[in-house]
Amino acid sequence: MAARLNQLCLAALMACGWPLSANAQDTLIWLLRDLPPLTIFEGPRSGEGALDQLLPMLIERLPEYQHQVLHVNRARGTQMLREPSFTCDPSLLWTAERAKYVVFSNQAFVVASNGVTLRRSQLEALSAFITQDQFDLRAFLEAHNTRIGTIAERSYGPAIDEQLKHADAHKLALHYGNDALGSLLQMQRLGRLEAVLGYWPEIRYHAMQQGIASEDLRFYPIKGSSPYQRTYIGCSDTPQGRQAIERINQVLGDIPLGQVQQSYASWLDPVMRERYLQDNPSFFQDAPAP
Repeated sequence: MAARLNQLCLAALMACGWPLSANAQDTLIWLLRDLPPLTIFEGPRSGEGALDQLLPMLIERLPEYQHQVLHVNRARGTQMLREPSFTCDPSLLWTAERAKYVVFSNQAFVVASNGVTLRRSQLEALSAFITQDQFDLRAFLEAHNTRIGTIAERSYGPAIDEQLKHADAHKLALHYGNDALGSLLQMQRLGRLEAVLGYWPEIRYHAMQQGIASEDLRFYPIKGSSPYQRTYIGCSDTPQGRQAIERINQVLGDIPLGQVQQSYASWLDPVMRERYLQDNPSFFQDAPAP
């Protein structure tokens, strides 16, 4: 029932914006990307993502603004954040490049880190890049005739971004479309690339949508990367955006994140879920500023 109410809330916002206060003047545009299990646009579990639950809580606590939700892909979202507009994204990784045009909130959420997905039929051929159940991305990018699928203008975290930045262009299969990850998984199935970068729960969801059995895939953390990534709310670095982040930081501490974390954990595979919930109490202890 709660998930259904969240869907109705977001649908109303998308339609025309929702004036939550008679004195509201500024319209805050929330940029949402299809990023299961954080946000789910379509399918039987649409509106049941973790951020699908978090965003209405934020909106309720910011009545001084009108709120409008806009569905965008990563490239379009980045373009809008760069513009002098009043736009915010509730699920951003901090990067030095983004900090040039985005003002970030305090830590909002913690997710299991990005990694590499391979087809099980290719594990033997790619075994040279797998050590102690981790994937050596640097060695893979330096190897001959290897390609990895990535979503254009998405950050995978500073360590991974740095490796991709220095990779030969022909090693990267960049996809800009709205169904970028699904398309990359299809390219992988057709043998046009060997690996796909992404979050394992997101990849499993899109694989199911594409008719690809998750049992045919194998996920590996990136060698040298942290098991978790901290996410933030980011707004365009304008006077309106900076003021909104001040208010968002004030209300984040009042939001009951337990149910949101549990919602996210339900999408993880059993081993990852157990570890995530066990580590959860430490996520907000001495959380560093972005």
